Amino acid sequence: MKLVYTDEAIEDLKRLREFIAVHHPSAAARTATELVSKIELLPDFPKLGTPVEMAPVPDSVRDMVFGKYVVRYSLHTSAIIILRVWHGLEGER
Repeated sequence: MKLVYTDEAIEDLKRLREFIAVHHPSAAARTATELVSKIELLPDFPKLGTPVEMAPVPDSVRDMVFGKYVVRYSLHTSAIIILRVWHGLEGER
């Protein structure tokens, strides 16, 4: 299964890394790497996240929580699309 990032998800990852770098430069790269490695598990475990109940088709949009971060993605026949990534304190995107 193919893994695809939306432009918004790419910008989210950049924004989070830059924010962490301001406060903890050494943690920024490590956190970004860990987040991406968790996301890369999704093709093998597509239902790793929990369904987003408010989505039109709840089982097709899911949230995977990794530490304090949330990765929202949608499931399709041949692809998993990473929609957004945010810190839990930011609220839903």
